[in-house]
Amino acid sequence: MGFMDFVTRFAPDIAGSLVVLDVLVVGGTLVWVLQTKRETMSAIAWSLTVLLVPFLGALLFFLFGSQYIERPLRRKQSKRSAYQRLDHGGEGHAATGAPGAGVPERWDTLARLGHHGDGFPVTGGNAVALYHDGHPAYDAMLAAIKAAERHVHLQTFIFANDATGHRFMDALCDCARRKVEVRFLYDSIGSYNISSRLLRQLADAGGRAAAFLPMLGPMHRLRVNLRNHRKILVVDGRVAFAGGLNVGDEYLGRDPALGPWRDTHLRLEGPAVHGLQRVFLEDWFFATEEAPHGARYFPRPAAPGTSLVQVVHSGPDSAYKAIRETYFAGILNARKRVWIASPYFVPDAGILDAMVLAARSGVDVRYLGLFRPDKWIPFLAARFYWADLLAAGVKVYQYTPGMMHAKYVLVDGEWASVGSANADNRSLLLNFEANCQFFDPAVVAELEGAYLRDLEASVRLDPAVYAARPLVGRLAENAARLFSPIL
Repeated sequence: MGFMDFVTRFAPDIAGSLVVLDVLVVGGTLVWVLQTKRETMSAIAWSLTVLLVPFLGALLFFLFGSQYIERPLRRKQSKRSAYQRLDHGGEGHAATGAPGAGVPERWDTLARLGHHGDGFPVTGGNAVALYHDGHPAYDAMLAAIKAAERHVHLQTFIFANDATGHRFMDALCDCARRKVEVRFLYDSIGSYNISSRLLRQLADAGGRAAAFLPMLGPMHRLRVNLRNHRKILVVDGRVAFAGGLNVGDEYLGRDPALGPWRDTHLRLEGPAVHGLQRVFLEDWFFATEEAPHGARYFPRPAAPGTSLVQVVHSGPDSAYKAIRETYFAGILNARKRVWIASPYFVPDAGILDAMVLAARSGVDVRYLGLFRPDKWIPFLAARFYWADLLAAGVKVYQYTPGMMHAKYVLVDGEWASVGSANADNRSLLLNFEANCQFFDPAVVAELEGAYLRDLEASVRLDPAVYAARPLVGRLAENAARLFSPIL
């Protein structure tokens, strides 16, 4: 009996079996959704997806919705707590005092929100340098690596197997050959195509590399959530870099499909470096079981500048989402202006309401995003939310020269948050992220200047024109926003 004959003969039985199987799969998946999704909107969205898209809905939840949180997150929480109990020597010098010591009273709430849980206090005496382009940022990072005397700690979401990746790996290998401790931590999804030859090169030179939460977990389950999106470089516990730049040619504008690359990265010297160092070493301990600690890694900090800086980190291993809360509170605290830059904008209801409320109360609220998207589903989902912003009076701009990858929030010329976190659910709820809060008008003024230059190269959406966009586009946006809980 041929295959088609078999299908024809047993079609009713096959159809009935598929219906029964779908009922079982849907029922089991719905129970799974309700047990794992605490956010009501996320639970509703996933439940509808599972119900309305037979089999595929359950598969999508298996791949993207279920974080397999129990074992890896319990282990991450345990490792973080264990690492914090170790003696970190000089770290105590940066961690004493009130959470917002020296911060103007108006911004004390932001400082306390950043410090809540296992966060870091605001520290003074920091020197800050900002980079708005990949070339000077990479040059500064490579110079710091070259000058390393004790250790180099590099953490990135994407490490590309291209000329820039080779350039960084050569610098790390040179350090390792000089007996400088080199630790390189990369995300296994973001850097899925990292060259094994590069990793062997580092190992042969005496350095160490590790993947954060390997793509295939226990029982070969694919892990696409719980990703480490942080970008951190710490040298000798005294100099640190953080922001939006990964490692690759595209961040230098060498990808013709993306065009010129606009990003924001920063260099720190001073007590705030200890916060980024601890974030890295907690992640390293989780990935490798090695727990470097003590004064070698947390030396007594100098005070080379005057900036008040606070490291703010968040991730799915904590119920408290520090970066999300500081974004939310910063927007609500605005009296004059809120300027936001983020390539991906898929906010939760609270962030969206805060922006709308600020705009309706007369605050100058602006959002700067992409004109040419690198990922279509997040872009279409963002366009759905743009309609609400425009209706409330928010000014929406699209950056036209190329890829706008900078991620920061500026409020009233006095407060800023800069780092790896986008204004979307993935960054604020699902990923491990690291930002720096600045309570420094000089730093904020430089960021505002860069923002205004970007607006000159952007197009502003006309609310009336946008409201009249084609029906096909609206339907696509509505469909894309169904994926908001994972975008």
